[in-house]
Amino acid sequence: MYSYIRGILADVEENLVVIEAGGVGYNIYTTGQTLDYLPTIGEELKLYTYLQVREDAMQLYGFLTKDDLRVFKLLLGVSGIGPKGALAILSVMSTDDLRFAVLGEDAKMIAKAPGIGSKTAQRLILELKDKLSLEEAFEQKLTNQNEKKLPNQANGIKNDAIQALVALGYSSTEALKTVNAVEITEDSDVEDILKAALKNMAFM
Repeated sequence: MYSYIRGILADVEENLVVIEAGGVGYNIYTTGQTLDYLPTIGEELKLYTYLQVREDAMQLYGFLTKDDLRVFKLLLGVSGIGPKGALAILSVMSTDDLRFAVLGEDAKMIAKAPGIGSKTAQRLILELKDKLSLEEAFEQKLTNQNEKKLPNQANGIKNDAIQALVALGYSSTEALKTVNAVEITEDSDVEDILKAALKNMAFM
């Protein structure tokens, strides 16, 4: 139904983002990997989406690249893995890392994802190994490096500020949401971001 959604990043929570497009705010569930590459709140964001339709709900899942979406769909085809499990896997490893883990039969690496046990990891390897190739893994790794920019300095500073707030006792959701609302410039450092974030929290 939706190939992708492009709009303004309006809000960020622990496992989802809100994109405002055409006057509508879309809740889009995503991975920790995706959150590392997000722009600042108020900037434009495009996510490739997957719509899950259930009897009691319709949920959107979004990814920065078509490859991330493709691998997410592959994971959904594995017995015993639903959207929550697929997001958990893609939050602890990139699609490139997952390919090499499957081809190298590294069940321990895959089982590091929350809620994914060793049996599920082994079943995942068994069901996906024939659908992946080493040649494709190397080719896609090069493509992903070109499509997905590495986290810039601003993102590194943001992550440091988030960790500092969590250490001060704030929840990861509060920290992520507040830091993303701070305007970051080239001259900003962790201390500047922390001061602004704490100031914002005082008014929440």
